[in-house]
Amino acid sequence: MTAEESQAAAIPVLEETLRVDKTIAEPGRVFIRTSVLERTEYADLELHSGEATIARVPVDRVVDAPPAIRQEGDTIIVPVVEEIMVVEKRLLLKEEIHIRRQQVVQHIRQPVRLRSEEVSLERQSPLSSNNITPKED
Repeated sequence: MTAEESQAAAIPVLEETLRVDKTIAEPGRVFIRTSVLERTEYADLELHSGEATIARVPVDRVVDAPPAIRQEGDTIIVPVVEEIMVVEKRLLLKEEIHIRRQQVVQHIRQPVRLRSEEVSLERQSPLSSNNITPKED
């Protein structure tokens, strides 16, 4: 090889380039479904009511004036008088009406239907791929 040939030899220099192309892809979708669930729960209630017990109590006692209505404990006493004919006029306490109040508690179990919604999400992947591939020239 001559001096001229060794100076004329070319050394190739390579260079790589990158070219990136973008495509517009449809975004993923989300489907939302709701469903109604029903369940039965029981409401525990206490219902209060009152009852009256009425008893007629014979007294048959002569009094000078009508007695007033009175209360003894949980009993209300209502006097009932009657005029009777004698040589003189007197009041005879014929009877008393005793009224006793009682508290009654009744426990009931009442079914109550309640509803609630449940939500589920389902993602759907986009139709086109988002992969980036290098292109060569």
